[in-house]
Amino acid sequence: MGLLAVFVVLSMLSIGTSRCKYEPNWESIDSRPLPEWYDQAKFGIFIHWGIFSVPSFGSEWFWWYWQKQKQKPYVDFMQKNYPPGFTYPDFAPQFTAEFFDAKEWTDIFVASGAKYIVLTTKHHEGFTLWGSKNSWNWNAVDVGPRRDLVDEVVTALRGNSDLRLGLYHSLFEWFNPLFEQDAANVFTTNYFPTTKTLPELYELILKYQPELLWSDGDGDAPDKYWNSTGFLAWLYNDSPVRDTVVTNDRWGYGSICTHGGYYTCADRYQPGHLLKHKWESCISIDKRSWGYRRNAPLSDYLTIEQLVATLVETVSCGGNMLMNIGPTHDGRISPIFEERLRQMGQWLKVNGEAVYNTTAWRSQNDSVTPNVWYTFRPQEKSIFAMLLTWPNNGSVILHEPVVTPKQTQVELLGHGSVQWEPAKPGGLRVLLPQLSFSQMPCQWAWTLKLTGAT
Repeated sequence: MGLLAVFVVLSMLSIGTSRCKYEPNWESIDSRPLPEWYDQAKFGIFIHWGIFSVPSFGSEWFWWYWQKQKQKPYVDFMQKNYPPGFTYPDFAPQFTAEFFDAKEWTDIFVASGAKYIVLTTKHHEGFTLWGSKNSWNWNAVDVGPRRDLVDEVVTALRGNSDLRLGLYHSLFEWFNPLFEQDAANVFTTNYFPTTKTLPELYELILKYQPELLWSDGDGDAPDKYWNSTGFLAWLYNDSPVRDTVVTNDRWGYGSICTHGGYYTCADRYQPGHLLKHKWESCISIDKRSWGYRRNAPLSDYLTIEQLVATLVETVSCGGNMLMNIGPTHDGRISPIFEERLRQMGQWLKVNGEAVYNTTAWRSQNDSVTPNVWYTFRPQEKSIFAMLLTWPNNGSVILHEPVVTPKQTQVELLGHGSVQWEPAKPGGLRVLLPQLSFSQMPCQWAWTLKLTGAT
């Protein structure tokens, strides 16, 4: 009887396992539920760091714009500042990271209120921030800082915070001869993914066990060329992070906004309305570049007001926001980036209840009063109305909530209870307290918490 019971249990486990096994096709891969932690997190930090941080001019696409497109600003920059014959790989020894302190970075990320980070382990230039076995002499261990920068970030993050680890990896490389050969063959050959891309992906997962894998750069090649569904089936079925890992939608030409984990759809994506599928808005504090730019004027940086407004709109519409910074070649997070990160943390310290662990409400924004966005906490039945501007007349009308006298209560987060009165034809008028600047709970956007309302 005991053996029979064991057999039954094992059979049930086998059935359960077979039901959860994902096949290497999009129908099966797309059926995997998104791990809950990602939707609850809402806010992450993107980090673009690589050889492009050395010239730190124009964009992280420096090599492509200079050598392939031969854009005049890049050609002129090189002719003016570097000797004839200087090549892009000659920048690598100058990628020194002498001021890089992963613990210091982690402290800044924690202060920002972010719940996860995504580090570029390899951008389209092909240079890896770890000692990749498949990137000989074009990685941070063999040249430049001669350190495993990925490992240092991972170790500091896990040793000093609760932030979840995300790793960015570019599928293609601009000037890799194997990729160029496959492209010339119209991707009927797959020398590059089998000898470079896929071995690196497996290595990243097995060595660092990230909880988010941010794929990018399909090089106009289809997902079959990259064997994306085969890799994702392994990731979801057999990898050490199969239960927690989250992926995006950049797995081959045509997959974006269609297949994969959550959708990114486009850089700086902002639909402005609720989507049926979980999505992410990745934006850069520097409006013109993802990598660090030495010559960026102040006007090219998003203000904290703009960043908070983007986070509020994104979360109200069911998305996550991934906010990008670009460290310097010597490993510093510049003061403008650090300030924005710490400002966001100050705002979230007051208003995080309306962001973390929330869901989209039945209305994303107010239909009459502008610059008011809603979120909802089902477990508490709390509605949050986030005001991007503080009213001049001392009150704000919220048209969407259905309220009940003596039952509905309103609280200004960071301050306390506030009075309200019914509005016609529906909703409520919230009477805001008269506060001096120093008494304001925060400086950039304000949240009203409604309980006893629907």
